[in-house]
Amino acid sequence: MLETIAFILIILWVLGLVSSYTIGGFIHILLVIAIVVILIRVIQGRRL
Repeated sequence: MLETIAFILIILWVLGLVSSYTIGGFIHILLVIAIVVILIRVIQGRRL
């Protein structure tokens, strides 16, 4: 479930980068959350 959330957050971040409409730092906060979730999964020993 966590990897699904991370994947969705990464997609939203990429869409924010390629579109001309951004919500300021919100898109980058989504990226940070996604990276943290992925790191937690790797640290726990589970592969993506």
